[in-house]
Amino acid sequence: MVERDPIEVFDGRQSEAAAEIQRGACRYLRTLGHSVITELPLASGHRADILSLSRAGDLWIMEIKSCLADFRADHKWPAYRDHCDRLFFAVAPDFPMDILPQETGLIVADRYGGELVREAPEHRLAAARRKAVTLRFARAAALRLHTMLDPGAVEV
Repeated sequence: MVERDPIEVFDGRQSEAAAEIQRGACRYLRTLGHSVITELPLASGHRADILSLSRAGDLWIMEIKSCLADFRADHKWPAYRDHCDRLFFAVAPDFPMDILPQETGLIVADRYGGELVREAPEHRLAAARRKAVTLRFARAAALRLHTMLDPGAVEV
């Protein structure tokens, strides 16, 4: 497995449309009381577009799809189930939602906010995996905050 630096936030591949969906989906998750982190490298080598952590410790992943071509080109989304309790797609209001898999949740978002269209089925993580993903979330969030506060800090 490839370990990626958890501080990595943006690598230039995200479109403006995806950034707007991300912003709105994160705002929606915050209204639910979730803490969110974006572009989080997972132990599998994949990167979660959005990972949220509820007050109860539930982990949700949102896979952003900015257009139909983006969805059709991506075959890795089922692997995200191994890192969360619930898996969602987050799309813009004009996305053809009927093509999205029914075994995932659905959030529709724009730059101002989001709305739950379909609840995601729950598939609880094993305790060891939950701990590993939660620690990855916490470390990445802390490192990103510290880097904002002290951009000249030495990485080890």
